[in-house]
Amino acid sequence: MLKFITLSLAQTLLLASGQICLKLSMDRMDKFTFSWVYFKQLFTNFYFALTGVFILSATILWMYILKNYPFSIAYPITSFAYVFGMLAAVFLFKEQVPFTRWIGVFLIVAGVFFLLKK
Repeated sequence: MLKFITLSLAQTLLLASGQICLKLSMDRMDKFTFSWVYFKQLFTNFYFALTGVFILSATILWMYILKNYPFSIAYPITSFAYVFGMLAAVFLFKEQVPFTRWIGVFLIVAGVFFLLKK
């Protein structure tokens, strides 16, 4: 079970890291337009490339998890991406997060805890 939890948390962290890098790349982009200039800027953006690396890594790890563990346990653990996202919002993006959202994060963590109990 420890191996499963470790793999799942790693996969979720990779997934959240991809989304964080996507946010960082979009913050560095000009206003969206359907133009060659915009897409050239996008595809030469380091954080956008890093997004692809993280998402691809998360997907490969997810394929392994799906092959070797029950879907009914594996899928709900991906909700930990919300926890990592909230932490990134506070520490990386300096956002103010209302108390009610922290309650939601706590409920997610509690739900995953109960899911893993036998």
